[in-house]
Amino acid sequence: MGKSVQKITDKVSLIASADTWIEVLAIQQLIKTSELNGMQRVAGMPDLHPGRGYPIGAAFFTTNKIYPALVGNDIGCGMALWQTTAKVAKVNLDKLAKKFTHIELPLDESWFSIIESSKAAKNITIKGYDSALGTIGGGNHFAEFQAIDEIYNQSALDELGLSRKHLQLLVHSGSRGLGQSILVEHIAGHNHDGLCEGDADFKDYMSKHDEAVRFAELNRELIAKRFLEAIRANGERSLDINHNLVSAKNINGCDGWLHRKGATPSDKGYVVIPGSRGDYSYLVKPVFTALIAVQESINSSLFSLAHGAGRKWQRGECHGRLGHKYKREDLYRTALGSRVICGNKELLYDEAPQAYKKCETVISDMVDAGLIEVVAKLRPVLTFKTNGGC
Repeated sequence: MGKSVQKITDKVSLIASADTWIEVLAIQQLIKTSELNGMQRVAGMPDLHPGRGYPIGAAFFTTNKIYPALVGNDIGCGMALWQTTAKVAKVNLDKLAKKFTHIELPLDESWFSIIESSKAAKNITIKGYDSALGTIGGGNHFAEFQAIDEIYNQSALDELGLSRKHLQLLVHSGSRGLGQSILVEHIAGHNHDGLCEGDADFKDYMSKHDEAVRFAELNRELIAKRFLEAIRANGERSLDINHNLVSAKNINGCDGWLHRKGATPSDKGYVVIPGSRGDYSYLVKPVFTALIAVQESINSSLFSLAHGAGRKWQRGECHGRLGHKYKREDLYRTALGSRVICGNKELLYDEAPQAYKKCETVISDMVDAGLIEVVAKLRPVLTFKTNGGC
C-alpha cells in the first residue's frame, strides 16, 4: 500500500494522502461509527465528507448485526454507464440542450408495459412507487452525456466495447422514495439501533433492501432509455454499480456484513468515479495483484473505492459563498465547455463545481494506494440535474 493509506485507529483506516483535505467532522464520524456494537472495521475513502451522524464515502464491516442507518435512505444508489450510438463529432450543444424539457416528469403510459415487464423480470413487487421510475431526483443525482477525452488503457476500453467516437451517458440515481420509506420504517421501529442477524426484522429489512437495490437498477435503466429516446439514439449499458447498500461478505476468513455509504465496490469490475459537473470523470479498473499486500489492502479499503469527487462545502451554504461571484446564468456553462440543465436555483449553486474536491486528487490517492488503474478520462458534454425540486 502507498502513502495514501492512513491508519486512524486499530479499526479505522482512511484512503487519502496527508495533502487531501478531509473535514475533521468526517473523521470524527468514522471513529464514532467504529464504536458501534459488532463493528469490526471502518474504511474512509478519499471523497469522505460528513453526513447526518454517519460519514459519506465510507465502508463498514460488521459481524452478527447490520445497521440500516449506515446505508441511509437512498438504498441502491449507484452509477450506470451507457454507450450511445450518437457521435461526439456531430454534437450540437445548442440543439442538444433543447431536447430535455419534460424529461423529469413521470413516464407516460407509453412506458407502462415496459415498466411492468421490467419489474416482473427483476422480481419487484412493492407497489406505489412506479411514478418515480425513470426520474433522477434531486441532490447530487444527475444524467450526464460525456466524451472519452483521454485513453490510458486501450485494451480495457476494448474489453468494455467503448469507443471515443461515441457519446457516453452516465446516470447517477437510486431508489427514490422507496428507499426513503424503508429507512423511515426502520427508524420508527428501531431508532438507529442495528438488527441482529437471524431476527425477523433483520430478514424483513434485507428483503426490502434487496428489492430497493433492484428498483434502483431499474430506475437507472429507464432514465438512460428515456434520455436515449430524447436524442433519438440507441445505446448499450457497459456497467452498473451500486454504492449504497449492505451485503454479506467474507473478509479475511470472517463472515459478516459490508455496508457501503457512498463507497463504490472494488470487487464488481470496472467502475466510473464521477467528478463534479464541471470536472472530469474517470473510468477505472480495480487492482488486485500478488504485488500488493493483499490482506493489508482488504483491511484498509474493505473492497471499496471512492464514489465521486466528494463535497468540500455543505449544501445550503454554497449560494452564500458563490452568489456574489456568479450570476445564475454563469453556472449553466462550465470551464470545460459543457452545459448544465437545472431548473432549481439552490441546487444549481449547491452542486456547483466549486463545492466539490477535484476528482483528480481522489483518483491520485487511490492509484497511490494501489487500488485502481485509470482506464480513461471522461469529459462532461451536458449535465442534467432535476428541473424542479427533489
